[in-house]
Amino acid sequence: MIRKKSKKDVDLSDTSTYASRHDLEDLNLEVLNEKGMPARVASQLIEDELNLEGAPALNLASFVSTWMEPEADELILKTLNKNFIDHDEYPQIQNFHERCIHMLAELLHAPKANNYVGTATIGSSEAIMLGGLAHKFSWRAKRKAAAKDYSKPNIVMGGNVQICWDKFARYFDVEPRIIPMQPDRYIITAKDVEPLIDESTICVGTILGTTFTGEYDEIEEINKLLLRVKKDKGWDIPLHVDGASGGFISMFIKDGIKWDFKLEQVKSINLSGHKYGLVYPGVGWLLFKDESVVPEDLVFNVNYLGGNMPTYTLNFSRSSAMVIAQYYNFIRLGKSGYRKIVNNMMSVANFIAESLLEHGDFKLLGTRRMEPVVSVSLKDNSQFNVFQISRKLREKGWIVPAYTLPPNAERVETLRIVVKENFSKTMAVDFLAHLSEVIAELKSGGQVGSAPHRDAKSCIH
Repeated sequence: MIRKKSKKDVDLSDTSTYASRHDLEDLNLEVLNEKGMPARVASQLIEDELNLEGAPALNLASFVSTWMEPEADELILKTLNKNFIDHDEYPQIQNFHERCIHMLAELLHAPKANNYVGTATIGSSEAIMLGGLAHKFSWRAKRKAAAKDYSKPNIVMGGNVQICWDKFARYFDVEPRIIPMQPDRYIITAKDVEPLIDESTICVGTILGTTFTGEYDEIEEINKLLLRVKKDKGWDIPLHVDGASGGFISMFIKDGIKWDFKLEQVKSINLSGHKYGLVYPGVGWLLFKDESVVPEDLVFNVNYLGGNMPTYTLNFSRSSAMVIAQYYNFIRLGKSGYRKIVNNMMSVANFIAESLLEHGDFKLLGTRRMEPVVSVSLKDNSQFNVFQISRKLREKGWIVPAYTLPPNAERVETLRIVVKENFSKTMAVDFLAHLSEVIAELKSGGQVGSAPHRDAKSCIH
């Protein structure tokens, strides 16, 4: 006898995530489907596919933060729906933003006259674009006032810069004068800069902690060069410091490096809050030593969100969450908290570097390392290459990039290990053990494959 379905009977397609199997029915991955699906089913389908990705804790390729405290996570969720640009509707968000700027200005030794200015950005890429534009517009205004040609601005930088510098030059029509790297030198020096600058140079871009080797340019020496040029030739060329990777490190350790607003020609600095500012992506910071560096015609005033509001950003609407997360870290950790975390990361990085050198197959790249970053290349007589090591490590879950250095050092192939806050010494021991296994496997057999063609900048995250 067939029993009639009772109202009390449960339809598993409505209650069970996998019983419905919506992905067997209407789901099309190329067009928007006519019908939707229950929230839990959609969430589970996405989560299942995300399992195919690498584990953030094992991602030694990226500088970007992958962990924050649970309290920060809660604040982020509560402020995701607040538009950062709506200052009139969310005035307290703007107060937190201004407090962050004041804290950073103090850390960067901005003049005490309080005429510095700054802004949060999506990241250092936007910050560098805005900084470059400010210097271009300031240079152009001076040239116009002096009735001189202003049609051919240039910017001097090293081949060790992140790709956003090249984008700035191309997008905003500035001639890039790029100093190539050398097989045994991966930074730029004052001697490199001097023959490239002239009266049409809008600024010199320097790096405090390169993404390639974790080293820093000769910022103090380049500042001295620009002071001498200003005295001898009258060219007042500003210096921009890209502190995306190294700013939050150098501010909290005693490394003896002079690079911030204490140097006279340093007029602008960018930092990445979502790197060693210890915040999720994306938040960056841009500070100018003096408000006069930012031309008035770059600042827009809008009133359609409620009150009159000046804005100097490339982006407009975005969440307030990461600015709040940065403010949380500042008041939660304080200077001593940041010092402890930074010193811990540097200790783990030094442990890895020393272990790799003891291993016998590697040599350390660079002599001016100031970040928790370890870049190594294989010794010349190696039977395998870094690309093979990278692939083998990925099989064990570790994400370690292998790439070539910028021109003219593209023949140098390197592995880079980035140590972040949640990468403990215990994990470092596990990583080194797996690396030893990989090397043993490669030494025991397997043909050496040719390294795939890689763009040195595109594979740096």
